[in-house]
Amino acid sequence: MKKIILIFLGFILFNSCENSQKEGQKKINSVYLDYSSKDDVLSGGVKMIPIQTQSGEFNVWTKRIGNNPTMKVLLLHGGPGATHEYLEAFDSYFPNAEIEYYYYDQLESYYSDQPNDSSLWTVERYVDEVEQVRIALGLNKDNFYLYGSSWGGILCMEYALKYQENLKGLIISNMMASIPEYVDYANNVLGPQLDSAVLAEIRALEAKEDYSNPRYNELIVTNYYPEHVLRMPLEDWPDPVNRAFANMSQGLYITMQGPSEFGVVGDAKLKYWDVKEKLKNISVPTLSIGGKYDTMDPEHMKWIASEVQNGKFLYCENGSHLCMYDDQKTFFEGLIKFIYDVNNGSF
Repeated sequence: MKKIILIFLGFILFNSCENSQKEGQKKINSVYLDYSSKDDVLSGGVKMIPIQTQSGEFNVWTKRIGNNPTMKVLLLHGGPGATHEYLEAFDSYFPNAEIEYYYYDQLESYYSDQPNDSSLWTVERYVDEVEQVRIALGLNKDNFYLYGSSWGGILCMEYALKYQENLKGLIISNMMASIPEYVDYANNVLGPQLDSAVLAEIRALEAKEDYSNPRYNELIVTNYYPEHVLRMPLEDWPDPVNRAFANMSQGLYITMQGPSEFGVVGDAKLKYWDVKEKLKNISVPTLSIGGKYDTMDPEHMKWIASEVQNGKFLYCENGSHLCMYDDQKTFFEGLIKFIYDVNNGSF
């Protein structure tokens, strides 16, 4: 009798374990995580996309994470000339929200081709590149959210002004709509917040246009960056951020932005960029994100949300330029809510 009971209990235990295993497999094999029908399954979501330019064909690197037919976000990194790497914090939040997203290194950035052709370094050509990437990835107005951080925010605004019929939602992260106003904010608001001796030394080097002097970079990085780029001690900066800075395309960055994040200095291509008067033409649902300690003026970024036809502002009270790190909870909760609200028709 005892033997029969033990066999019966063993049978129940075996079935229970087998059912638990099957349930676990069901969870693992969710639609979001199922890559089996995708043409990028062999590479884990990575695709090199050919881009046509006036100088020939080049390839840019992209990587898809997840599946969601109605929520697909293309991430545009900053710089110009940074990499997707500093956006890797999205891995901690978007998968749990089952949002499909794409990392993407723009032409000349580390993971993509680097033709070193300055004739390709224009806002207009990069906007055209984004459109080619969108088409190659099969993104459309029913699912396509465009996110841009810093310089990526410039591309977001310019893309929407030209191609907003392709968009479901637009996210302008930590970027103003006017470089002259950004320079004014850096010079007249943020600059005076620095130690007076530090600021005087920076101004003296700028007056001599001695931007290649290692001291200039040292002053900016040690005094300005931990206050307004990422509010952490430099030694604590996350690895994705350090990799992105280490892999920066310096030629592109200096040509477009100038040699410093402390405003735009020298004869940079972006020095007079301004689309303030055009924002009213953007009708797609738009989220503008800004941090209290940002290199960009948070009041201006709040104004962007009121200037577009259908906008909202996400304010990161503890955040700086990279508020996806120093005000992470506020940043990602607000961003995910925006995407879901647009997707559900409740924005």
